[in-house]
Amino acid sequence: MKPREVELSTTPTPEEIAALRLGDIVYLTGLMYTAREGVYMRALEDKANIPMELPSQSAANFHCSPAASIREDGSFDMGAVTATASFRFAKWLPEWIAKTGARLIVGKGGMSSRDYKDYFVPNGAIYLSTVGYGTGALLGRGVENVEAVHWNEELGLAQAMWVLKCNRMGPFLVASDMEGNCLFERENARIAENLDRVYEGTKPAVLKRFGETDNRADELIG
Repeated sequence: MKPREVELSTTPTPEEIAALRLGDIVYLTGLMYTAREGVYMRALEDKANIPMELPSQSAANFHCSPAASIREDGSFDMGAVTATASFRFAKWLPEWIAKTGARLIVGKGGMSSRDYKDYFVPNGAIYLSTVGYGTGALLGRGVENVEAVHWNEELGLAQAMWVLKCNRMGPFLVASDMEGNCLFERENARIAENLDRVYEGTKPAVLKRFGETDNRADELIG
């Protein structure tokens, strides 16, 4: 079945969030801000005032280090906007989501269903994942303008809070839902059901990596 495409505001309503289903393809329009460990530590641990009105301006937090620079005249030069792995920031997300009203966490790779159930669902938030690797230039086409860059002197360009005006930016995959289900866990379980059939009749590996077993359903890599 063909995935459903959804155009969504970066300030979505609870009803729009609840209507999303795992595997939907989402395109975002509105303001999106980047925030990762530097921003989280400054705002949550150092108690600095967040330089945006959240979530009224934006409820979309992108885990991203844009390929961008600030020119001498103060204007911005932006190319690709490549997501980074979100699991690295999981420990800050419960407080961040509750504090800022974030409803869309966008990044790469996702988190576990337990994280979604514990952190996201109680706050009415879902996770959107980038689609594969090498899509930074594609996503960059959805950025109409850089509205502002906050805390770049304190945190550097990679960790700063970039505020991006987006027009149909995507595609992103809905990777969690309001029940806390995880798209990647669901699909991995489906793949695992066929592993025995896929490897049926093959000979055991002569050379093995550390922690690897002949049972493909129980493979561990150290």
